[in-house]
Amino acid sequence: MARRKKRRKTFGDIMSTLLMLIALVVFIFSGYTLYGFYQEYHKGSAEYDNLESSYAADNEGETEDLDALEDDEALQNISGKEVTTVTENGKEVTLPTMRNPIDFAELQQVNSDIVGWLRIRALDISYPVVQGEDNDFYLHRTFEKGDNFAGCLFVNCDNSRDLTDQNTIIYGHNMKNGSMFGKLKKFREEGVFDKSKYFWMFTPDFIYQYRIFSATVVDKTGLTYQTFYTDEEFEQWMKYAFETSEVDNTGIEVTKDDRVMTLSTCTGDDATRFVVMGKLAQIYASK
Repeated sequence: MARRKKRRKTFGDIMSTLLMLIALVVFIFSGYTLYGFYQEYHKGSAEYDNLESSYAADNEGETEDLDALEDDEALQNISGKEVTTVTENGKEVTLPTMRNPIDFAELQQVNSDIVGWLRIRALDISYPVVQGEDNDFYLHRTFEKGDNFAGCLFVNCDNSRDLTDQNTIIYGHNMKNGSMFGKLKKFREEGVFDKSKYFWMFTPDFIYQYRIFSATVVDKTGLTYQTFYTDEEFEQWMKYAFETSEVDNTGIEVTKDDRVMTLSTCTGDDATRFVVMGKLAQIYASK
């Protein structure tokens, strides 16, 4: 019986094997990379969940209080609230008081860069806010200063820590899992804005309530990212904010004497950012 001749490998066979090996390496590398992303997401989310439950847990009655205060008419009548006289923005003022649900004494032991705690109830956003010496440090570091691409919400380094500037800017990543400012764009969805037209910034001494008047896409180098304005610049900024807003701002007026807070996140286009802007509607003294 004649022996079967062994087929010699052709150049095509070698290339096919090589391509299969390359595809396998790419598959393994992609899987490893995705696992790394998952680990980063999980690590960041776990840290912030722990901070929320340890230092910012809702106590009985808080949600009901905020519901009652997130009403345009309620802001015109605070006579039922306990009041106190304090100094805010260099002026002696009489303010209504509110119980502060955030344990700032303990949070400051974790990170002394803390400025406040932001809550956007329509989007279920609740995070600590810090301020670094520049706008790079917290881009990819968490509140506890661990390396993580989710970073931390942070106040523009050129802003005052006491939130008294004409425009205070807070940055946060547009995370794919919805964490940080990944949910801001949901204000474009029908019914979301109706859940709550306000957001809150809790600080050790004061609680600031902001009325949202604009959610829009802006140029990343435009007027939105200034902290103070000339009268002409302010008019241009507000004209754009109101005309392009994707939320209803009927009946809302913002003047150059108002204090604005701008929440900013990326859009996927390096030239633009998505922002949500609110004007300071009420200040409460923390108790």
